[in-house]
Amino acid sequence: MGTDVKSGFMDPIIKRGRCFMVQLKFDQKVCASCRSADCLLKCQYMTFSGHKEAHGEMMKVMKGKDSRVLTECVTCYACEEYCTRGNHPFYLISEKREEKGMFTAPRPITTQWKNMTQMQGKYLVGNVKDTALSCCYLPELGQLGTGEIFKDVASAGVFGAEFMCPAVHSHFARMSVIKERLPVVIENYRKLGVKEVICMHDECYGTLTSMASAYGMEVPFKPVYYLDFVWQRMQELKDKIKPLGITVAYQRSCSNRLIPDKLPVVKKIFKLIGVKAPKRKYQDENALCCAEILRSVSGYKLADDVQKRNIDDMLASGAEYCVFNCPACQTSLSEKVAKRGLKPVHIIDLCKMAIGEKEREAAS
Repeated sequence: MGTDVKSGFMDPIIKRGRCFMVQLKFDQKVCASCRSADCLLKCQYMTFSGHKEAHGEMMKVMKGKDSRVLTECVTCYACEEYCTRGNHPFYLISEKREEKGMFTAPRPITTQWKNMTQMQGKYLVGNVKDTALSCCYLPELGQLGTGEIFKDVASAGVFGAEFMCPAVHSHFARMSVIKERLPVVIENYRKLGVKEVICMHDECYGTLTSMASAYGMEVPFKPVYYLDFVWQRMQELKDKIKPLGITVAYQRSCSNRLIPDKLPVVKKIFKLIGVKAPKRKYQDENALCCAEILRSVSGYKLADDVQKRNIDDMLASGAEYCVFNCPACQTSLSEKVAKRGLKPVHIIDLCKMAIGEKEREAAS
């Protein structure tokens, strides 16, 4: 994060009651008139007989009635992508679950997540001027945001619960926590006087774009997707690139479902650095999540099955490396893919390999 780092306490920004004034912008007419019901029909974890059943279950959810969707949804975020009308079905499902007290994990787990991400007035702020480099609440992001690619922004890192995207609570049907904390996070960035925030995690960018917009929250700065930034920098460093000539399988994160328009930049980066990513069954729209969150919300059996199918598919494609863009996915799957003969590597480290900053053998 650089040497010029400040730490301290941020005063409470928004009174608690005001946070709950934000409401989900969900258009019931759009949902009722949907002819595809893709949000549920394309789901890889729930099965429906056809449009009639899927649409009917979504209508139950919308109207606050009991639905098997409320008990079977594994919180993979994918329906946010499948709904091409931008009506935020996953956020609605999570809202209705919370209203009914149908939390997805045992109370000790949801309480633990709420408590350990609670703002405590302890944070780190680097040499922030017009741009901040968001390291959220993940130390790994600060380590990744170094070297030639990030030389102009590495010292502008911010880290701590005060700047953490709270989207993780949607996995546990705690949308009230998001509605309480996200306005505070946005205001904390505003108080730094930044014009743009480079989000080093899909979840941060998705929260400040998709989620903030869905709840009518104004973001007074420009969120920048970190891979857009990396793509731009790698083009500037093109003369230093030595094509890697390797074959990879890309592990798409669940939070990338909130920003599907950003998926193509991964392929552009791969092409630029000489990486092949053969077509496989579980990629792009059909990608399987890392499944670690499934252990909490759906149990070990499903999580183990999803991970096995995913890794089997990677190996069948002829991949040598498993490429991650999410530290949580990497933590979840690194050891498992390594045991199967795949080399785990973050996409930033892959780029550093291409410009000679990181040895291939060191990618782990």
